[in-house]
Amino acid sequence: MVGVPNEPLNISALQIVLNKQRIQGWPSGSAIDSEDTLRFSVLTGVRPLIERYPLEKVAEAYDRMLSGKARFRVVLTMGS
Repeated sequence: MVGVPNEPLNISALQIVLNKQRIQGWPSGSAIDSEDTLRFSVLTGVRPLIERYPLEKVAEAYDRMLSGKARFRVVLTMGS
């Protein structure tokens, strides 16, 4: 699973097709629901428990998630 905070991804459609990959997304409530949730998290100090992997290690992160060994949510990071 990849989370991207409202920013476009530069992904080649040809690469996706040739590698038989897919990109899937879904809405999670309304924009105001997300804002309310984030505001509540800041006010109460709620922080997620995640395992971070750089985008270059996407295969390792995916394997860890599928193996059931990921203790928390597996999150890919981009940039510095």
